[in-house]
This record gives sequence, structure tokens and C-alpha cells, in this order.
Amino acid sequence: MREIVLDTETTGFDPETGDRIVEIGAVELMGHVATGRTYHQYINPERAMPNDAFEVHGLGDEFLRDKPKFAQIGQAFLDFIGDSKLIIHNAAFDIKFLNAELKWMNLPQIPWEQALDTLAIARKRFPGSPASLDALCRRFNIDNTSRTLHGALLDSEILAEVYLELIGGRQPDFGLSAQPQAKPGEVSASWTPKPRAKPLPSRLSESEAAAHDAFVSKLGDSALWSKA
Repeated sequence: MREIVLDTETTGFDPETGDRIVEIGAVELMGHVATGRTYHQYINPERAMPNDAFEVHGLGDEFLRDKPKFAQIGQAFLDFIGDSKLIIHNAAFDIKFLNAELKWMNLPQIPWEQALDTLAIARKRFPGSPASLDALCRRFNIDNTSRTLHGALLDSEILAEVYLELIGGRQPDFGLSAQPQAKPGEVSASWTPKPRAKPLPSRLSESEAAAHDAFVSKLGDSALWSKA
């Protein structure tokens, strides 16, 4: 199963009032395991960056000036995500912006049901507790010390770890499918010897075998050795 953990950075809160996407970051998972394949793109928003937004992600006008416009990368972005489930923290925000940009390009929009909102999952699992990405990192002991500013790709990588914890840990089946690993020098409990190609000869002498038979005969027909 392919999933895409995704995050965006923007110039503000509402595309209908002129705000735009300035960064997209995404991480590919296969069977809940990161493949190492990512998507990352800075985008020229074609407008000035408000100071409030700059303080969140640190992406300014000068840095973004030579970056491609969304119209130049929109199709490549759609090609990357395909129809995979999108794992997003506060999915309504990101999907709203992505669909606005796609609509302005006359490209297919992302169905709302394609997104899975980790913010909603966290609030359901931990009602009344903080559910921000930073708060969930603290809850699950995930190192986010490199997150001094918001960044779409870094946040996607962190969210991928948070998501795996939210659905039951890094190994969602709780290790039931894993084979126990033997320590160095330790014999596995599941090890069994292979049968010998040629059985070993008996170590009993003829006199010892006769003495044994004579002893067993005195025990009667109910003796265990008589039933062999």
C-alpha cells in the first residue's frame, strides 16, 4: 500500500484572498515504511511574503524569486502523488490550498477523501491533549530538534514518524509477524536437528540387550517397554 505524507508552506491562511503555496514536501511510504523517495519543491508565489508568514518558515521574497511558479510544477506534483492516500496534519488546510492552485491551472483537484488527517486521529486518540506536530513529537519521544522553523519536507519526515506511532507504532502489527532474533552464541528455540543419513549402530552388547529383555518380561504385559 502506497501512502504519501505531505506538508505545505504558504504565504498565509486563505487562497481566496490571494495567499499562495511557497513549498511542498512529501515522503513516500510503502506498507508503512519510508522508501527514501521524496518530493520537494519551493515555489514562487508571485506576490510579496507577509512578515508573519516569513517568521514561521523563513522563506522570503529574495529566496523564492527564481523558483518555479506553481503552474510549472503542478502536473509533476500530481504525477508524484497519483491516487495514493495523502497523510496530512490538518488536512483541510493543505488540501484547500492545493486544490485552489490546481483549479487556477485547470488541473484535476484532489478528492477530499484521498486525505487522511493525522490531527483528527490525534485528537480522537488523546482527547483534550495538545495535538500539534511538536506536541506529538514530545508524546512519542521523536527527535524534532532540527525543526527550528517550519519546512515542508522536514515536517513531512517528522509527520511520517508521528503517523506510524498514531496507527500503532513503527511496526503496526506489534511484532507478531516478526521472527525472534537469536543473540550471538544463542541457539534458536525453533532449531531442530536434521535426521542422520545413516542411523548410528546400537551401543548395547548382545548380553546387555538380553538382560534388558529378561528384566522387562518380569514386569508383565502392561509395562511401558512391552508396548514399544
